Amino acid sequence: MQQLQLIAAFILLAGMFALVQMMRKRKLDIKYALSWMLMIVVMLIVDLFPPILSLISYLFGIATPVNTLFFLGFVFSLVLIFVLTVSVSRLSERIRQLSQAVALLEQKLENHENN
Repeated sequence: MQQLQLIAAFILLAGMFALVQMMRKRKLDIKYALSWMLMIVVMLIVDLFPPILSLISYLFGIATPVNTLFFLGFVFSLVLIFVLTVSVSRLSERIRQLSQAVALLEQKLENHENN
């Protein structure tokens, strides 16, 4: 195994350890950490078995494995952005509903105090 592969594997394992620690301390929700964990596992597999990336490049018709790596990173980024956008949209809707419920409760309390 080459030195660069060992360094990459160490960095990936350190990243996985950091993710687990953040989940344990409840700084990161598990539903968001799972996509990062999956990405780290895939990158570890590609790091430990480089011919897999060449095979994927061949199957996709991409000239060089490095371009395949950039393409897969771009696709991962797009999927992550989409998932986070959906999450933010749901949270925005929930905040709107909660704000309306609080306003109604405040109005009822005000009406109750005036009577």
